[in-house]
Amino acid sequence: MMNQTPVTSQSASQCGPQQRGATMEEVAHLKDPAANTPEEALHALREGNMRFYSGTPHNTTISANERRAQIMAQTPFAVVLGCADSRVPVELIFDVGPGDIFGIRVAGNVVEQSTLGSIEYAVRHLKVHLLVVLGHEGCGAVAAAMLSAEKRAAESENVRFLLEKIEPAVRDLPPIRDAKARMREAATSNVRYQVEMLRQNSVVAAAIARGQIQVIGAFYEIGSGAVDFLRDEE
Repeated sequence: MMNQTPVTSQSASQCGPQQRGATMEEVAHLKDPAANTPEEALHALREGNMRFYSGTPHNTTISANERRAQIMAQTPFAVVLGCADSRVPVELIFDVGPGDIFGIRVAGNVVEQSTLGSIEYAVRHLKVHLLVVLGHEGCGAVAAAMLSAEKRAAESENVRFLLEKIEPAVRDLPPIRDAKARMREAATSNVRYQVEMLRQNSVVAAAIARGQIQVIGAFYEIGSGAVDFLRDEE
């Protein structure tokens, strides 16, 4: 019979936590925030999106222990205010796992009382380092906000509320004959407008002043899978 080397207490202690059956708390402590500065956070999103659109994502699976460890704590490094559009799955687009992004999704990625409350919570209590307003190609909410006042008035009260948050951003667009280019200009104009609304919030402004966060816009191309970060609005 082949001899087997007994597992001593020392050799067991030298095993990694996952190999020796880690507790949820131990696994939670294994995971540090993916970024600790605004620039690190932006780099993490850029790299993740590059993996996504090139077809080489890393975050395709999560172990049972890692999933259960999320009960213990969350350590998101960024807030992404994205559109509710079903074609814009934020965690997939940036190739991140559970607990990395504090995601808020609403039609037209608009800044209003409920989205601001969520953002203020993330800034003050979760110590995120980046706020991203993510618009996208072919946004129906932006297209609806570009309709005549008469057509917008035919929508329900709550839809009109959202469109009113977008309309100032698309009111004075430059003349662009190409329909796709015009829609991109409208969507990015809305992103910049919502970024400016965010920066006027007192909680966000204070976090910017102390160097905790940056606030930027971004535009997601559904066709290519690529995200363009709009740094020029700074």
